[in-house]
Amino acid sequence: MSRWTRQLALVAATTLLGLGLGQAHAQSYPNKPITFVVPFAAGSATDLLARALGKSITEQTGQAVVVENKAGASGMPAASGVARATADGYTVLITTNTTHAANEHLYKKLPYDPVKDFVPLTGLGKGGQVLVVNANSPYQNLGDLLAAARQSPGKLTFGSGSSSSRVAGEMLKQMAGIDLLHIPYKSNPLAITDLLSGMIDLMITDASTGVPQVKAGKLRALGYSTPTRSAMLPDVPTIAEAGVKGYDMGYWFAAYAPAGTPAPVVSKLNQLLVTAVKSASTQAFFESSGSVAWTTTPAELARFQAAETGKWGKVIKAAGITAE
Repeated sequence: MSRWTRQLALVAATTLLGLGLGQAHAQSYPNKPITFVVPFAAGSATDLLARALGKSITEQTGQAVVVENKAGASGMPAASGVARATADGYTVLITTNTTHAANEHLYKKLPYDPVKDFVPLTGLGKGGQVLVVNANSPYQNLGDLLAAARQSPGKLTFGSGSSSSRVAGEMLKQMAGIDLLHIPYKSNPLAITDLLSGMIDLMITDASTGVPQVKAGKLRALGYSTPTRSAMLPDVPTIAEAGVKGYDMGYWFAAYAPAGTPAPVVSKLNQLLVTAVKSASTQAFFESSGSVAWTTTPAELARFQAAETGKWGKVIKAAGITAE
């Protein structure tokens, strides 16, 4: 039996066994503040989404939601911290494909198991990324950038503060046949800071981090990472349109609780989060970030995560990234 089949079986078994054991807990849940742990820095897309969701859940329950940012190491400290937290529904990981689909292919050893250590709650949203350079950069379009990279292999630098950003850059190298020097950061906003100061040459970042800088005239957008253009940047071609045919690298957000969280509490969290995704504050986040709402049942998220882990593994291998 594969670990994914085991996870789905565990979700089903926990639901049945926990109905009676956790019902009293669920009836009073939540009766104290909930902590949302975010694997990235304040101001990142995941952080902004967590705060919007938290606002709605506070409105629904009357309980405060505390957002705790544990940035760095591709989200591993945050994920491992939640994995070890008390499984009572008061600690929730608001995360992305970085911790739950990509990391196991990027690192030889993780301090957490993205399947065994968590119970899925719901998907939250999906989005694309934007390739940006400094507004004063000599590269006016993606063709200029690719030409410069081919002329001086390994000279141009790209930053990344998440696995999505890293793999997007590595995928560009692979598909365009260029050599770029990777500079890692604890979060995308930190990489943006160095891009603005001219310390690095480019990055591919989530739209909510990059687009405001583009609209402020501080960065120049050269391409969008999904097959369709962003409504936020309708004049910016996709990376595929701009010269790297077939390029497609998006990202997703999802929520998880520690394994062993009572099934009735998991159900309640799912309901609270699904309602929060539909709230005005969260919809405003999706509109401003260029991402879209996406919700699931716990079992649907488990199946989706399994498929995504396989996909990311193939992309990472094709990009020539070896586990660190």
